[in-house]
Amino acid sequence: MPHLITGGARSGKSRYAEELARQHAGPVCYLATAEVRDPEFARRVERHRAQRPAHWGVAECGRALAAAISAHDAPGGLLLIDCLGMWLMRFFGEQGFDENEYVVERDALLAALGVLKGEALLVSNEVGWGVVADDAETRRFVDELGRLNQLAASRCDRVTLVACGLPLTLKGGLA
Repeated sequence: MPHLITGGARSGKSRYAEELARQHAGPVCYLATAEVRDPEFARRVERHRAQRPAHWGVAECGRALAAAISAHDAPGGLLLIDCLGMWLMRFFGEQGFDENEYVVERDALLAALGVLKGEALLVSNEVGWGVVADDAETRRFVDELGRLNQLAASRCDRVTLVACGLPLTLKGGLA
């Protein structure tokens, strides 16, 4: 049963997802999607690592998120996928947006959500609520993440928006 948890920067979405994961009775595997590109972000990643329980499994996904889901999904288990926005960033680089590989991996991700043996918490960002960016690449990222969130939400049994640290149920029952 997949559950999408979304919100703005520093909204508390990852903290909320981790709270839900701590309540899970079975094994938890944290699927990390971010690529560390600078020292400040590396410090953020280290803070996140330090906050997670030591007994949780951890897997770095790269672009192959669907393959990581398939490899770590298990009956009675929980996957905490943090986050879809950082995963999408992996398809943007010096050569621009790798649309062909992204579409293949996105479709594989959506298919994987439909055949889960266990549960999954997917964390994502809501980035389209601010001003329109003045560069094409940022606008493309915002557009693609908005589309990805909509597609993921359509495949999830539950969707929660976190704002000011407060979870707001958009779809499904309470966790």
